[in-house]
Amino acid sequence: MNTLRIAALLAFALALTACGFKPRSVVALPSDLGPVAVVAPDPYSPLADSLARALERSGAQPAAQGQSEGVSRLEVLSERWADIPISVDAFGRAQEFSLRYAVVFRLTRADGSAGVPQQAVELSRDYIAPAGDARGNSSERELLVVEMRRDMTAAILRRVDTALHGASVPVAPATTP
Repeated sequence: MNTLRIAALLAFALALTACGFKPRSVVALPSDLGPVAVVAPDPYSPLADSLARALERSGAQPAAQGQSEGVSRLEVLSERWADIPISVDAFGRAQEFSLRYAVVFRLTRADGSAGVPQQAVELSRDYIAPAGDARGNSSERELLVVEMRRDMTAAILRRVDTALHGASVPVAPATTP
């Protein structure tokens, strides 16, 4: 029985390596990026705080307080939440909602060039909110907000990583037959 389990485990491991699966790695920012400041319209933005911590974990140097010379800036230009009803009951009360979260950001290098041009990321999650369950409604939404903010941080960092590493990779010119 043990040999059967070991054989099944080895077959599973072999199948995973054959399909190209690999776990996500930590975002590694280029060393020439220099110190990075996260700037948001709201000075107490949880997203900006989450981005700053994630950038530090990725190896970026945090900008010193008040430092503006030689600092790259990750700017959160807009952050919007919306609850959109997607179904109603027989009495016209909303039963199911789509929670949407949209962020517009850009990364400007210390020399003023665009590291990541302005772009938007939008996430959405659906949740059920029965009219008679007011307490459960807010707690489910609050959990979704925390989860979506974490997902937004990861999505923005992946885009930054792709743009910064994609810019450093030379592209071969297209050839015509």
